[in-house]
Amino acid sequence: MVRTAAKNELLPGTLDMLILHTLTRGAMHGYGIAQHIQEISDEVLQVEEGSLYPALQRLLVKGWVKAEWGTSENNRRARYYTLTSAGKKQLGEEAENFSRMVQAIARVMQTA
Repeated sequence: MVRTAAKNELLPGTLDMLILHTLTRGAMHGYGIAQHIQEISDEVLQVEEGSLYPALQRLLVKGWVKAEWGTSENNRRARYYTLTSAGKKQLGEEAENFSRMVQAIARVMQTA
């Protein structure tokens, strides 16, 4: 679940897209993915562990990401996720759908 800083407002359907987009930067472990999303959103979006890891597992099952065990910056064992070619394709589709949805909402909000 992706939450805004207000903790009550949810952005449904965006977590997979945000994870896939984050992984375009290269291999990252789960905590790094969550931190990146939070930092880039100026602390507005916070990805909770209870949502992040099930989402990563779902993306693995779908073949959109792959994972390998490695060592984190602080010498701990961590699972590093990378984007697959199928994941890149899916990201394009999700980004297009999201953009269409944002534009539709903007049109509704601009009417008197």
